[in-house]
This record gives sequence, structure tokens and C-alpha cells, in this order.
Amino acid sequence: MPIRTNRDRLPITAVVGEAAPALINTGLYDVSFEGEPLIVASVGGINPNVRVGDGAFAFRADHIEPGVSARNPDDRANTAFNVLSCVGNEAQVVSGEAKGAAGRVTGKHGGVEHVIIDFTPEVMRAMAIGDRIQVWGCGVGLELLDAPDVKAFNADPDFLEAWGLAVRDGRIRARVARTVPAAVMGSGLGRATVVRGDYDIQTFDDTMAERYGLRELRLGDLVAIIDADNSFGRIYRTGAISVGVVVHGGSYVAGHGPGVTTLLTSSIGAIDIEIDAAANLATILGLR
Repeated sequence: MPIRTNRDRLPITAVVGEAAPALINTGLYDVSFEGEPLIVASVGGINPNVRVGDGAFAFRADHIEPGVSARNPDDRANTAFNVLSCVGNEAQVVSGEAKGAAGRVTGKHGGVEHVIIDFTPEVMRAMAIGDRIQVWGCGVGLELLDAPDVKAFNADPDFLEAWGLAVRDGRIRARVARTVPAAVMGSGLGRATVVRGDYDIQTFDDTMAERYGLRELRLGDLVAIIDADNSFGRIYRTGAISVGVVVHGGSYVAGHGPGVTTLLTSSIGAIDIEIDAAANLATILGLR
């Protein structure tokens, strides 16, 4: 049956950030896992040709963020901006030439603490770094009323409905594009909270990458991480399962790779998955 949530008790809170500048390593070079020095595009900026639905490895870049990367210049306000913004939330440009244009939150990136927002390419080309973007934050405190063993994070309740989540006998059924073994999860492990940021899928082992199709991941893909418990931080736990969305592109740097923002987790594995290649934000939210 369809999921029931406590959405009627969730506040909708306006939070605001700015289109953030592109960033490059202060030493210019990153060093790949094979020891190769690299200078490539990375986090931040406005990227009109990089969007959810594109391959996570389609661009000569490192940790590339699709669409617009947004951040509040005040660190304390940015914490609220990052935590309260949830995947699927509505966003609106509130200053500059693109004022009034609508977008959708597609993820959060740890470290730099960016909120990642999709707009059409035409809107993005009208935008400038520093333009203000307001997000109608809703989703923090979300509960799945008929699945007490499954926790929800970082998700707009309307997005969960569009995704088509269902519940039966206390178990959630979720469509995902791929499964990922917890053994390859890297940067972001051990963080005490999953209501901000992401953690990375390492794709350096050819055997694992081929077995699970990891190099075919797309930005915006819904993925199930097997034997991963994200209930109170990101840990390996046999039998657990976590489901999240791919929020940034691949990486050449050891321990890093496409980032995943957590949406659902169950320490006892109370999530049944259905493989569906169309389980991507571009399709679910009608962004492409």
C-alpha cells in the first residue's frame, strides 16, 4: 500500500543560499589514486551542461556538482540551509536576471557543504555567481508511519510519493537503479549525522566496478547500499540497507567517487528493492 507519513506535522521553512563560486585545490593539482597530477574542474559553480540524468563519469572533472551549487556565506546559516534543504524541495531564484525561475533540490555535498539545485540550462545561463536562491525546506523530522524500522532523511515527502514507495508488513519497497556493496563506500564514513552532506562510492577496483556496474552510475540515480546502516552515522552493518541518491560525479582521488546523500536506512534490512533503470531524479521529478 502507499506510504503514510507525518507530513502534516512538518514545517515548511524558507532557507536561502547563493550560487557558489567554482573551487579549485589551493595547490592547483590533485593527485590521482595512480599518482597522476591533475588539474580539472571540481565543486561549485553554475554548470548548465551537467545535470541529473548525465553519467557520473561523463565529464573530465572531479566531484562535479550538477546544476547550481548553492551555499550561504554565513557558516551558521549555511548549516541550516544544508540540513533543512531536502531532495525534491522547491527552489526559486530570488535575485538577479533569472529572478523568479523555479528549480528543485537534487542533493547535498559534504565538506564544502553545498546544496545542489537543478534548473533548466536556459535559467542557469541567465544566472550569475552570488544570485540568491530560496528553498522551501521540508522533510527534516519525516517519519514513515507504517515502517518503524526504516528511517527517512533528506527527503521531501512529495518526492517519496513521486518515487512510488510502498509499504507492506512494516517493510518499504523502493525502486533503485543499482545496488552498491558497502565494502566500496569511502569518504564520508563515520560522520555523526546523515542529515547533511554525502558519502562516496569508490570505483577503483575493476572487479567490483564491473560486477555492480558502478561506472555506469548517473547523477540522480537512486541506489541501494547493501550492508550499510546510516541510522546514526554511516557504518558497515551486515544485513542493514541504506538507499540514497547520487549527488555528484566521480573522482580520481583515493577514497572518493560519486557521492550519495542518504534517503532511507534500516539497520535490520526492512527495505525491499526493485531494480529499475528509470529510478533517477531526472525521470521521477520530470527534470529532463
